Amino acid sequence: MADEIGVKPHILRYWEEQFPMLTPLKRAGGRRHYRAEDAALVREIRALLQERGFTIKGARRHLEAAGGSQEASAATENDPAEMDRVVKELEAIRQRLESALDAS
Repeated sequence: MADEIGVKPHILRYWEEQFPMLTPLKRAGGRRHYRAEDAALVREIRALLQERGFTIKGARRHLEAAGGSQEASAATENDPAEMDRVVKELEAIRQRLESALDAS
């Protein structure tokens, strides 16, 4: 599995500790069996951390908010109306934060 994804086995073990939604089946002798959904989640974690620059904590929050589902992330990215809504919401949050900083 580690070779397929392009990460070392000890990194996968660490991700299992950091991402509670990543739960491969454990075989006799402690060997892990990654199902298709586990493999998809590992690929998503790798993309968030290595390609999109998320921290471990940020990636965990992102996955929890998306329900750990790659489809939820893809749906937002492929829906321009949804992306516009998210951008406007983030801009409003930024304005509120700037106002709070100016007031202090």
